[in-house]
Amino acid sequence: QVQLVESGGGLVQPGGSLRLSCAASGSISAIYSMGWYRQTPGNQRELVAQISAAGITNYADSVMGRFTISRDYANNTVFLQMNSLKPEDTAAYYCNADLYGPRAPRDDYWGQGTQVTVSS
Repeated sequence: QVQLVESGGGLVQPGGSLRLSCAASGSISAIYSMGWYRQTPGNQRELVAQISAAGITNYADSVMGRFTISRDYANNTVFLQMNSLKPEDTAAYYCNADLYGPRAPRDDYWGQGTQVTVSS
């Protein structure tokens, strides 16, 4: 069984910072890309940032220059450093991993989500 567990969400004032973490655990053979998506009520889930197995990163235009994604390959963990937060960054943030394992077919796996609220 594969699990992705996020942490680090919360309430922050505009201009503030938060750091999200997501650890993948279970019987995992290989992780390809890991990333973060976000979703607000009534809207589709959208890509925020992604990092490949080779360390190539991809960001949504709306977060470019403010958010930084990084990865701890040894511990199957991905981080999202969010700086200069804006009210429009308020959303539920979901961790994603493209992976496979001995008993887990290659697929996209998701965390349970962590709420980020940017408000004064």
